Amino acid sequence: MPLESMPLASGYLKSTLLADAEISTRVDVSIHNFRGGTTNTVMANALFSGDPPDVLSFSVLGWNYQSFGALAATFKQLNPNGLVIFGGTHVTNQAARVFRMFPEVDVVVNGEGELTFRELVRARLAGADKNDLGSVAGISFRGTDGRTVTTQERPRINDLEEIPSPFLTGALELTDANGEFRYDVALMETNRGCPYKCAFCYWGGAVGQKVRAFSMDRLRRELEMFAKLKVHTVVACDANFGLLPGDLDFVEALIETRDTYGFPRALETSWAKNKSKTFFKIVRRMKEAGMHSSFTLALQTLSDNALETMNRRNMKVNEWEDLAAWLDNEGLDCYAELIWGAPGETVESFMEGYDRLARRVSRIAVYPILLLPNTDYMEKKELFGITATRGDHDDFEYVLAHDTMTFAENQHMQRFLFWARVVAENAVFRYIWGSLRHFAGLTQSRVLLNLGDWIAEADDPAAVPLREFMATAAGGTDSFGAAISYFYTEAEAERLLRRWWDESILPLVPAEFRPLLDEIFRFDLLTQPVFRPGNAASLPEALPVTEIRDEKYYVRKDVHLAYDVPAIVGALRRDVEPDLSPSPRVLDLYYRTGSESAVTSTNHEIVIHFMGMTKEQILANANANANANANANANADSDADAGPAAGAAAGEQLGERLPLADGDAPDPQPPSSHSPLTIHLLPPDKGRCA
Repeated sequence: MPLESMPLASGYLKSTLLADAEISTRVDVSIHNFRGGTTNTVMANALFSGDPPDVLSFSVLGWNYQSFGALAATFKQLNPNGLVIFGGTHVTNQAARVFRMFPEVDVVVNGEGELTFRELVRARLAGADKNDLGSVAGISFRGTDGRTVTTQERPRINDLEEIPSPFLTGALELTDANGEFRYDVALMETNRGCPYKCAFCYWGGAVGQKVRAFSMDRLRRELEMFAKLKVHTVVACDANFGLLPGDLDFVEALIETRDTYGFPRALETSWAKNKSKTFFKIVRRMKEAGMHSSFTLALQTLSDNALETMNRRNMKVNEWEDLAAWLDNEGLDCYAELIWGAPGETVESFMEGYDRLARRVSRIAVYPILLLPNTDYMEKKELFGITATRGDHDDFEYVLAHDTMTFAENQHMQRFLFWARVVAENAVFRYIWGSLRHFAGLTQSRVLLNLGDWIAEADDPAAVPLREFMATAAGGTDSFGAAISYFYTEAEAERLLRRWWDESILPLVPAEFRPLLDEIFRFDLLTQPVFRPGNAASLPEALPVTEIRDEKYYVRKDVHLAYDVPAIVGALRRDVEPDLSPSPRVLDLYYRTGSESAVTSTNHEIVIHFMGMTKEQILANANANANANANANANADSDADAGPAAGAAAGEQLGERLPLADGDAPDPQPPSSHSPLTIHLLPPDKGRCA
């Protein structure tokens, strides 16, 4: 992606070290944040140029496990006495396998890492041998006899204020050389823990755990910092946002911050599985305030048999239809999550559930089941008759077959998943689904299968890259992102979609509805994000840029529609029969600039913020409060003359104007693909290094 992902987990580790008076003057701590796809050679050159560090630490998940093992081997060639530490959900309780595969790894941290990491560095500074770390709780290491030693389990951190904020302490760099916020989104945690024990999940190791919250005072100060850096979207890295009453307080703080500074303007998160009164209060408050979000229905399956194996049979989340109808009728953006291939699921049950869900939610994130360490499914492979294989580019186990899914059925469904994820989940189309179902009786799955079959046979050079992407998508490659980018950025892709529509879909539509459906299809294409890489000439048309409330937008003026498409689509969402009489309409469409990061990744929650909309929609989403408009504009005016460095100056001064926090917590699923952390131990007379 053009923009970096925030290395939140590494930020927590660094801030915890630097807050310790015994450690901070004796270490130089550096976070190395690499983008996905960076080669091992590039990372090695960046990490080890100059003197190699004394300690090299990695926040490990399945996608970076192999790369980090290779970097550990390189490090030990340069510094045989250096210490290599692996932590993260993928290696927790997996030390024997880690040490067998990567003998250069010295320590595996089991569970939350901040306090454990601090003790490890303390022990290293005191001269402790890497084979004699028994005094540090929550780790595994090799003893002097070469056997794996696992120390006593470390209790989870009850008082999260023990962990300093990486933002307020300056442990994380937030701006680039131009003073702009450097990441795609701002990541925060408001709490840790998950009360559920779903069979496929190991959320930060905190499944079946009491939820612990951060102080609202610190969260407010972090929000204020992001606001001053004009961060558009905050992502709350919580397992069940909306579960706790304090989550409503966080939303109020977010809205108050937006009303004061004009930012942030959107909240994305993993919403609570069971929707409580707190959730509905939050949704109403966000709608009232014009604070945008994609509300999630994390269903995973609609099959009773699969719900049983998932340990979700009795969860109220499965009473979803009334909630989906309510969100739809309120006109709120909503998406759902399904997992294909769970034990107990069949092709028939999955497709039936998909189309049942699609009647209310067209944007469905469909993921193939993966076996993750420490999960119920991994431990019960034999019970469910699971056959799986390790990925070529990652360390996940991909399920190939089980007692209710044959290998051939899975292969067929992988092709469906490809088109469902690329075209529906990532919103290449948003409006045609309900219209085709209502006016032509075509289910969403039938349309997606139609598209896949047509592209597989199309005698069109524009279809060739898509066939190649689909062929390689099942093995954990970046084919999904490549296909999404292709649809959003290539003029030939639009022509291909137009040809498919004309040849394969319109003939299935009753003649009297074809003009209307054709206009809805055109509107779908018109509202896709505008993508402009470095070469401005790549745009098929020259679109002017305007600024609305401190954000820049491309403007497509005088768009002529033969029907009032937004009104018709809105009526269908509300289960109201629309007025189909021709009603020509002319409107201007606005597209947020900077979509490059969103359209070249698979982040459907972010790409939705770059879709074309009217000015009225922008103003409604940005701020529903006239007084807040005035406040935000006043703040924007005060900073506008400072130029591009204003953001940097604001960030630099925050340490003086805001008292430093004493607590924060790590992201249970570190979002950055590669974020090693290096430590150089300093002689006593060197003092503290930045």
